[in-house]
Amino acid sequence: MVDTVISGGKVVTPNDTFEADLAIDDGTIVTVGNPSSLPDADTVYDASGNLVLPGVVDPHVHVDDMFSIDTYESATEAAALGGTTTYIDFAWQAWDGALSIWDEPGTLLEGIEHKREKAEGAVVDYGLHAAVTREDPAVFDELEDVVAAGVPSIKMFTAYEIGLGNGFMNRVFQHLAALDAVAVLHSEDGDVCDAKTAQFQAEGKGDPEWYPKSRPDYAEAMAADDAARMAMEAGCKYYGIHTSCRKSAAVLAAFRQQYGRDRLRAETCTHYTVHDDSIFEELGNLPMIAPPIRTPDDIEAMFEHLRANTLDVVSTDHCGYTEESKHTENWWDSKFGANALQTNLPVFHDEAVNRRDFSYPFLVRKLCRNPARIFGLPGKGTLDPGTDADIVVFDPTETYTIDAGDNASKADFSIYEGREVTGRVQKTFVRGELVADDGDIVGREGHGEFVARERPDWSF
Repeated sequence: MVDTVISGGKVVTPNDTFEADLAIDDGTIVTVGNPSSLPDADTVYDASGNLVLPGVVDPHVHVDDMFSIDTYESATEAAALGGTTTYIDFAWQAWDGALSIWDEPGTLLEGIEHKREKAEGAVVDYGLHAAVTREDPAVFDELEDVVAAGVPSIKMFTAYEIGLGNGFMNRVFQHLAALDAVAVLHSEDGDVCDAKTAQFQAEGKGDPEWYPKSRPDYAEAMAADDAARMAMEAGCKYYGIHTSCRKSAAVLAAFRQQYGRDRLRAETCTHYTVHDDSIFEELGNLPMIAPPIRTPDDIEAMFEHLRANTLDVVSTDHCGYTEESKHTENWWDSKFGANALQTNLPVFHDEAVNRRDFSYPFLVRKLCRNPARIFGLPGKGTLDPGTDADIVVFDPTETYTIDAGDNASKADFSIYEGREVTGRVQKTFVRGELVADDGDIVGREGHGEFVARERPDWSF
């Protein structure tokens, strides 16, 4: 006897799609096979006509900090409704500046504890990246303890007030290489972006269509080239986040070809695969994201590099904001970011599978398996027996229109508003517990747990 059986569905793995039932016991997948081979269960869910997918693993979200008004309760509810069962948020080192959420000095370890305290009401599981935000050599003394705390990935910025200079960043890469940890890079040349912004401000170019021109594609490529080169020379694992353009993807592809997949991995985000820069004329400041949404050719480049595996992952870069905070007279006064946890799987499924004829295993690789392996989550992103029963029952045939009124996020708009998609999440399980059912949250607050991650093996 087991706790749960999901029957009658079509199981999707990174390599195959086949009809099978799943048995779950004590939060773990115990059997995937023919109905006749499965034990009896206390509860049976009929998944006939639906796909059975691993839970989505989103390695790039912002929750309850200077980049998001979402709490862990609202963000994890949005995640559950959208089929995301684990996400990785950011724990912030204290710094002085306009963006800072800190009132006093603090360490990376204190930042981790701060986020874990905020996450007590989480519905889905979560991990953390630690973010180095100031050039303080004291950080080198705590990196080993940060990794030991289950946070083997360190984010750095090359822009904004928290951007690091190449000299200091190079030292971080050396320390991470010694720890076999991952460097996570936001790569835009801050000097170029700041200078272009100042130019447009002086010229009164406050209409949102000028925003992408203030953070040009070459600025992203320049910073990626510098950071990846230093990481490769240091022998450090490098993960490039939110790749948005052909020029930046080409830089990463060149380093990956030279140094191998066990040294460099990268992502794009769903919005870079769906929207082009005409959206600024349509929606004004709402789609302001950094790096910016770019040209139709850049969309094609994202899919070319997803197919070629330069880009291993599709994430959200979820940032919850209100529409009011976006609607400013000039684009430079607007908040940067958009919410996407609830819509990520349906939108990317519709674009990649329905409109571009990519396979369901492709979807599972980019949204589930790859991010789990890249960031040291061996029990996530898979339906293998012995792993966590993080499962999504997904109807690939239901067509509906995205409506921000359905948001569980505190954000009251969607950059996908009015988009018709085919494919809807029916049920979401986290470690065997049903947390979302037919558009309703049924899981209990606090079910979500912090997942201490391992140093990842990138040989896959």
